[in-house]
Amino acid sequence: MATAQAFIDTPVDADRVWQLIGGFDALPDWLPFIPESALSQGGRVRTLKSVDGDTIIERLLDFNEARRSYSYTILTGPAPVRDYQSTLCVVAQGSGARVQWSGSFVPQGISDAEATALFAGIYEDGLAALKQQLEA
Repeated sequence: MATAQAFIDTPVDADRVWQLIGGFDALPDWLPFIPESALSQGGRVRTLKSVDGDTIIERLLDFNEARRSYSYTILTGPAPVRDYQSTLCVVAQGSGARVQWSGSFVPQGISDAEATALFAGIYEDGLAALKQQLEA
């Protein structure tokens, strides 16, 4: 099993950050490479469309409003991995926040290092876009 993680620190209040990113259907609000999201199965499954036209279907595994975090798994998508599980969380840091995005997965047809680099890049690019939006 391979893992990847990334984080950003922002002077923006943790509750305000969570308001933007905390909804399971909120990716299009802050993640530029996911312009579409639709919920199904009572809000537990989201169907995402990427800017490249790919469809990714993910299931919510855990949602914790008090801890400002949720975890999910990819059911189907173009990524060359299986058993993907990821967590996105916002942690208060003084008057600001740290946003952490991490995941674990089993590479399929690529090395652990390639899979780790793929998801680390997704997390880093996504969080950089979030930071730019929050601090604009």
